[in-house]
Amino acid sequence: MAYEWQYYDLVLLSIAVSMSVGAGVGLLTSVSIPVATISAGIVACAIIGHGLFVNGPVDEPQDLTNEVETLN
Repeated sequence: MAYEWQYYDLVLLSIAVSMSVGAGVGLLTSVSIPVATISAGIVACAIIGHGLFVNGPVDEPQDLTNEVETLN
């Protein structure tokens, strides 16, 4: 059985790719490394925000009202 890519696999991959591209831009162009890395970090934050708030890890909004059982 082949592995099927899930949405959150793509989110994690996108975060890694954006940060790698930022580092590459900083190293290979005249853009300074801090500026390129911060710009890539902003892109990564947008990807994380989409994964958390736009396409959140719940099946339905009713799941958010469930009480959490205490740990023993």
